[in-house]
Amino acid sequence: MTQILHDKDEKKVSARTRWAILAVVLAADVLDLLDATITNIAAPTITRDLGGGASLVQWLGASYALALGVLLVPGGRLGDRYGRRRMFLIGLAGFVAASLACGLAPTPLVLVVARLVQGAFAALVIPQGFGILGATWPRDQIAKAFSLFGPVMGLSAVGGPILAGFLVDADLAGLGWRPMFLINLALGGAALIAAARLLPRDTGDPSVSVDGPGSALLAGALLGLLGGLIDGSDHGWTPRAFALLLLGSALFAGFCHRQRTAARPLVEPSLLRNRGFTSGLILGILVFAATAGLLYVISLFFQQGLGRSPAGTALGLIPLSIGIVVASIACYRLIHSYGRGLVVAGLLIFTAGCGYLACLVLNAGTSVSSWALVPPLLLIGLGMGTCFGTVYDITIGDIAPAEAGSASGSLSAVQQVANAIGAAAVTTVYFHTADGGEAHAMTVSLGVVAAATVLCLPLVRLLPRKAQADHHH
Repeated sequence: MTQILHDKDEKKVSARTRWAILAVVLAADVLDLLDATITNIAAPTITRDLGGGASLVQWLGASYALALGVLLVPGGRLGDRYGRRRMFLIGLAGFVAASLACGLAPTPLVLVVARLVQGAFAALVIPQGFGILGATWPRDQIAKAFSLFGPVMGLSAVGGPILAGFLVDADLAGLGWRPMFLINLALGGAALIAAARLLPRDTGDPSVSVDGPGSALLAGALLGLLGGLIDGSDHGWTPRAFALLLLGSALFAGFCHRQRTAARPLVEPSLLRNRGFTSGLILGILVFAATAGLLYVISLFFQQGLGRSPAGTALGLIPLSIGIVVASIACYRLIHSYGRGLVVAGLLIFTAGCGYLACLVLNAGTSVSSWALVPPLLLIGLGMGTCFGTVYDITIGDIAPAEAGSASGSLSAVQQVANAIGAAAVTTVYFHTADGGEAHAMTVSLGVVAAATVLCLPLVRLLPRKAQADHHH
């Protein structure tokens, strides 16, 4: 389908229009990244304003990532079936409307539901981007378009939390944290108008099937498991918490059965029979859960332990962000020479950074100085970036070319689900141990994250040795 579009539409699209379309696709991806990360910084402020306590902190990040992760693969299939332009526009319009609901939310429940809806609509937008670019850019120039994603996403990862921190601190019109979501009305609205004018019309392919029941079972399973985990950690392990965990487990069993019997399952069974892919999938879940959880906990420690403002917290996290960006760019160059050795390096650097930070907090407690935090945060960022830049490229190293699209789509979805699990699980550890003081909670959380990372090391031996030669495309 992309091939047909490619040949048909390539001639019609001028160079200026192509760049404008690339800008629209990048803008949508930046909006998604900003909204995935902003609540890291704002969670303490939001809970002070709305109530909701620890469970709201846990749901704020988890809800968005969960909806996005579960619906990414179906979102891509819907674009193939009904047309990418249509799904992109519907998704972006829904995302802007859900952002308005987040910004106006009167209660914790309304905010969490609005975050789920926001993530669901983002899952309609994000998978369409590469298909739209494939249909409008000549094949010999498409690498130039894709090469911009890394730097732009890197800048957004650094800039997003800083923007969120300053917006919260600015308290515009006495609205506190709300402008952080309301700004999407301007940014998303502009992107929507541009997309409606620029994106080429495409018809879609009615023969593409979408596994609705599979998606529903997975969504129910993860909501049940996360709900049980968060409810149990916040309100004690009551029958309700265990019931939610049991329900989630039962729905997950149903999802696994569905994957074996569906005509077009969300995860192709042949991929799961590939040892390298399955190892990479498990390793990715552990790595992304650990890193997402740690980012949340560091932000909590900065604000609740060290008494930093949201903007001060965002600025304090700059060394970590720089580490991620620098290592990701370096790995792009090194991955073909060092292969899975880079994954080992990333895990070890990340663990060393966690150990360094734990020693600092153990010694100085909540009086640790800002400058002392720079080296361990930079190390943690370098370790994260090395893993982010390599784990999935290595995982699909020996996947058949025909399955590469399905494999990378599944891995992107799993990454988001892992972010949701990590945000809930590691903050659970933090809140559970906070009775002993914020410094104690931080060191225990760092210990748990480091232990999860060390568990990843044996899995690296099962990964393919190298990435595919053309992994950049």
